[in-house]
Amino acid sequence: MKLKHRSIVLKATLKKIILAVKKALGLITPPVILPYRGFGNQHQVLVAGHVLDDRLLYEAAAQDRTYKNIRAMLSRYWSTSIPDIRVNICLLGQEAIVTTDENGLFEKVFEFTEPIAANGWQTVQYQVLDRIDPEQELMRAEGEVYIHSGQAEFGIISDVDDTILVSHATKTLKKLRLILTKNARTRLPFVGVSTFYKALQAGSDGRQKNPIFYVSSSAWNLYDFLVDFCRVRGIPKGPFLLKDLKTRLLQLYSSGGGSHDHKFEKISSLLQLYPQMRFLLIGDNGQHDPELYARAVREFPGRILAIYIRDVSVPEKAARVREIAGGLRRQSVEMIQVKDTSEAARHAQEQGWITPDGLDMVLEEMEKQKEKPQGFIGQIN
Repeated sequence: MKLKHRSIVLKATLKKIILAVKKALGLITPPVILPYRGFGNQHQVLVAGHVLDDRLLYEAAAQDRTYKNIRAMLSRYWSTSIPDIRVNICLLGQEAIVTTDENGLFEKVFEFTEPIAANGWQTVQYQVLDRIDPEQELMRAEGEVYIHSGQAEFGIISDVDDTILVSHATKTLKKLRLILTKNARTRLPFVGVSTFYKALQAGSDGRQKNPIFYVSSSAWNLYDFLVDFCRVRGIPKGPFLLKDLKTRLLQLYSSGGGSHDHKFEKISSLLQLYPQMRFLLIGDNGQHDPELYARAVREFPGRILAIYIRDVSVPEKAARVREIAGGLRRQSVEMIQVKDTSEAARHAQEQGWITPDGLDMVLEEMEKQKEKPQGFIGQIN
């Protein structure tokens, strides 16, 4: 524990030295706020974000050259986070002042005695309260939080890598090539994901507003990329719950890897935040989703409607999923391993979780994509 504490202190000291050097050389731009999408219920709302030295932000385009995509991705890992900066946050008439940690991150849980009347997406206002340079402007930002009463047919918790976004998470070189050379407009989704998730949100009668959350082992460094990717591909908007910020460039190599225990912790927090809501869990068999989701079934009895696992891996992993699924059936929870989105959509329609029209839209999208070879899982670069 002492060694770990010393390591944290050394990292924080090094960051302060780098910041001081950049300041002395006149290389510091006004600190900017990158708000993360928050979420909450009628009494508690989590707000979070990142304060950093203004990095170069690129508007991704399909025709962007490789060097531009590499530069944009490296900037996500090479930016200077700003510690010990105060940020004023205003949400639904409440204000709070927080201070960034050694990684430039901040978070605040707003407590409301009276139930929040608002539902859905709400605006959050932020302002930096400290200057690094006396002449710098105090930057402002606007973010969003998703507030839900917990009264819904069900909620959706989805993984990202190799579940909605083709990532090759278990193949390091392919994964790195995609991360570095592609952008939000050129990375590919799995076919049918957009229409399937929209159908799940619309629910049994096509008029529901079932909430969706994205829980991933991708680092917070990729937050803006993931938001842009989902927007470009028409994947429903939802809060992201990601892994700890990576503070060294070489950590890009391990993006999406390492321990996945944080995913279970975040799934648990959602189940506790919305105690009346049951959830569908969606993931893949490339890493540890089947085991993590099975644990959620065991520790939260009666809360998981079903689990969809995309088969993107080797036969041994598929066999392991079938074994886990057999155990879950004894708890009356299905874990369905699917080759493509249409299989999940057919099952969801049979259960009454999406409408027949919703299924038809998924099948129609997948039929259209058959003419585009890059849409097939096995032919993605």
